[in-house]
Amino acid sequence: MKFSIDSTDLAILAIVQDDASLSNQALAERVGVSPATCLRRVQRLRDAGVLEKEVAIVNPWALAKATGRPPAITCIVEVSLDRQDSAAQQAFETAALQHPQVQQCWRVAAGPDFVLIISCLDMPAWHTFSQALFTRENNVRNIKAYFATHRARWNSAIPLPHLKRP
Repeated sequence: MKFSIDSTDLAILAIVQDDASLSNQALAERVGVSPATCLRRVQRLRDAGVLEKEVAIVNPWALAKATGRPPAITCIVEVSLDRQDSAAQQAFETAALQHPQVQQCWRVAAGPDFVLIISCLDMPAWHTFSQALFTRENNVRNIKAYFATHRARWNSAIPLPHLKRP
């Protein structure tokens, strides 16, 4: 059976991308469907893998203030490999994903082979991490690391297509 998405599903997705903590009742009211329909739709979206995961987003500055520690550092890293064949790329990707500091790992074209978004508690943690991942054993030829100094925007929502409601 082919899975398809309609405007009700898109309305659910738009709302939960903004606030996944809503109760089923509140979500149903905002979408304009019954709670039973809403629950069925959300479960269908989960089962299809469209809703991948529900998480809480931690504010790094509020956490830093509460713990008395500086906020974690964010680093955007371009990685170029010695060998770019499919097996070499897969091997590096597998190695990168073993590190919890890797928040995002992207294979990219025209330039480096990968772009990683890394979060480390501090510079010593960055040093330890970089010495573990960016090695000749992991086929790394070169890296360029850019340390973030200001976050103007961060958003996990993806753009959704627009469909007319039935």
